[in-house]
Amino acid sequence: MDQVLERRISSILDQDIELLCQSKAEEFHLLGYEYVTDKEVWECVSARYKKEKAEPPLHRIVNDILSLKATQFMNYVTMAAYKGSPF
Repeated sequence: MDQVLERRISSILDQDIELLCQSKAEEFHLLGYEYVTDKEVWECVSARYKKEKAEPPLHRIVNDILSLKATQFMNYVTMAAYKGSPF
């Protein structure tokens, strides 16, 4: 596949993933978590993939974003705070 085409597809997928994270952040806003951002949602979801060497399939990323629960997110934020992560 042409490298330009690969970069274009990657860019489109990145935008779509960002939109999913924004949607999930808006969902959390409706639940009362007003200060959640799309970047924090992505940090939470992508933390699961750091131990893996290969990038997960797209369907898994989409599922992990859409199925993220507020309690899972708050557990992640709490643990990041305990570890001293700049969250």
